[in-house]
Amino acid sequence: MFATFSALSVYGRGAARLAAATLVSGLVAAGVLAGAGRAVAGETRVREGGASATLGGLKTYGTAVVHGDDGDEEVPAGLYEMSVEDGGTLQTYGVDLHNPAQPDARYQETPWSSTSLGGNKDAGRIRWIVENSYPQVNDLAELARRAGVSALTEQDAAAGTQVAVWRYADGADVDATDPRAEKLADYLEASAHSLPEPDASLTLENPAVSGHPGGLLGPVTVHTNATGATVTPPANAALNGVRVVDRDGRQVTTVTDGGRIYFDVPKNAANGSASLTVQTSTTVPVGRALTADTASQTQILAGSSESTVSATATANWAKRGAIPALSAARNCADGALDITVADAGDKAFTFELMGTGYTVAAGESRTVSVKLQEDQPYDFPIDGPSGYERRFTGVLDCATEDTTSGTSPQTLSDPSPATVGGTSTSNLAETGTSDATWFIAGTAIALVMIGGAVLVTVGRDRTPAEH
Repeated sequence: MFATFSALSVYGRGAARLAAATLVSGLVAAGVLAGAGRAVAGETRVREGGASATLGGLKTYGTAVVHGDDGDEEVPAGLYEMSVEDGGTLQTYGVDLHNPAQPDARYQETPWSSTSLGGNKDAGRIRWIVENSYPQVNDLAELARRAGVSALTEQDAAAGTQVAVWRYADGADVDATDPRAEKLADYLEASAHSLPEPDASLTLENPAVSGHPGGLLGPVTVHTNATGATVTPPANAALNGVRVVDRDGRQVTTVTDGGRIYFDVPKNAANGSASLTVQTSTTVPVGRALTADTASQTQILAGSSESTVSATATANWAKRGAIPALSAARNCADGALDITVADAGDKAFTFELMGTGYTVAAGESRTVSVKLQEDQPYDFPIDGPSGYERRFTGVLDCATEDTTSGTSPQTLSDPSPATVGGTSTSNLAETGTSDATWFIAGTAIALVMIGGAVLVTVGRDRTPAEH
């Protein structure tokens, strides 16, 4: 399905994505996920910190025509709007033409390496386009002059910009329907040159730490484009005496870019774990990528209000034995999820992933790359001593091409007419009552019947010595 079609038009890859998401949701609801019945110390969607937002819909748009082997298709093309958690608004363009954008999908600011942009030699050109077009350039008369047209509406500017982005992001043969928007797209495509990936609004280096009580666990290094950020200590800090401090042991409540913070765990603290939150208000840099928790079109940032951004760090401590700290990041270059495991204890930490056992020696760390198929939902619970568990969930979305049925769209039925040139926020792909719904449901049922290996669950056998 193209990015913004109605529910009446479904393409191969989009249908497969939605079927996978439907199947995962059904498994979760049925309680058949590995470890669904036991307590979970921490469930982690793979996030590197920064802005978290919910997709609202297309805000300003026109139409475009995509030329494919099966003929031409007219699609909406324009600017999306997202609502940032705890305050703020983001404006974005899609960078995956064949992947449907899902209403109300939750998105997270993400490095390019965790998206299709990481392997795209033209990613820097896409950033140039969003830096040098609407809405960053909101003087439409000036933008029209650059494009060589008499005038541009907001709808023309948004459609032309999206078309130019698609050409570099997807290698798509696509034209804007309006001649003025098409001229803008041609100008942007011809003028674009490569810019580097922008820095994150807020991210933490070494976000998972571990060690023995009676010392400082860390450091966790803060990177942000804001002038400063607040640090919220662990929720149970008053009970177990854990503090957030600098390297000299002074309590920390605010931090600046490059600041290093530590968990100060009392010597008599019982084995346990805790997390802290770093939060600030800033504008998210244009050109940052955003990916969804579920299968939904990757976005590139084109505009940001002052927005609330945050990141979380965790600590795990124990008096003896293995003391693991786990974090993860998507690695699109290798088509994998990289899980980094550090053991600060005095006993090796052993765990299992996809049927393979791994051992991290005491005092060492290693990164395990778990190969995944494109669009594959994953759910990796990894258990540790004293009830410690980290669970990594998400969907690997690293490619733009239609991996299910080739690059040409498969139309199940004609799309309903789009309202062109308006400011409606409801023109998104839906999964309501339509032929698409029955197709998706049928696919999900079929997957269940044949084993449905779209969800990968892994765990670690517990031993009596760890409890």
